[in-house]
Amino acid sequence: MSLMQMLSFGDTGWGMALLKAALMTVLLTLAALVVGALVGSLVAMAKLSKKRALRYLGDAYSILFRGIPELLVIYLFYFGGASVVTAVNHWFGGEGYVDVPPFMVGAIAVGLISASYQAEVYRGAFIAVAKGELEAALAIGMNRATRIRRVLIPQIWRYALPGLGNVWQMSLKDSALISVIGLVELMRASQVAAGSTRQYFTFYIVGGVCYLILTGLSGRLFNIAEARVQRTQRRNPAQS
Repeated sequence: MSLMQMLSFGDTGWGMALLKAALMTVLLTLAALVVGALVGSLVAMAKLSKKRALRYLGDAYSILFRGIPELLVIYLFYFGGASVVTAVNHWFGGEGYVDVPPFMVGAIAVGLISASYQAEVYRGAFIAVAKGELEAALAIGMNRATRIRRVLIPQIWRYALPGLGNVWQMSLKDSALISVIGLVELMRASQVAAGSTRQYFTFYIVGGVCYLILTGLSGRLFNIAEARVQRTQRRNPAQS
């Protein structure tokens, strides 16, 4: 069977399976990025807090999730989560072993790892915001909520966007680890195709090319977003 036949979208080809797996990879990374943004924002606020206990808590989170191997985190959430759900099920009178959805576990695990890096991105972006802008907003009578919405968040977004692009690329590659718990994303589909056809070198190369395409396209999108944000800031008279 030729390469074109193996990668075709017909009944004998693996093109559709790889395309669906690539879409699953993107969806998983998006879900993980959202989880990481929510948790990372809280961790960043803890690190910036004036309370020492909260700062220690934020630092502990970063050390924990940046120091433990990503694969171990995934195993802990998948098998540990299943054990907890099974125990709760037995407590309510259920029987048997209860699995947890691999997609949900992957999004949470990769998201929490991502959060440890996003927290540093948000913390650095907050520090980079000129204090004079907040003081000027206060001087013209803006309340706290308005200052956060119209001054602080846009500025944090501006400074955080390049770092978030790097976190996205990292999470996109970390999503390959979710293949170990059975989710059919790009890495898992490449493994299945390689095992079924015995064309290991071919399909692993194809999988690598697919990851390069995804990272290249997403990197381009982040570059476009950064350019637009910079133009918006230059045109905004309040920032001049």
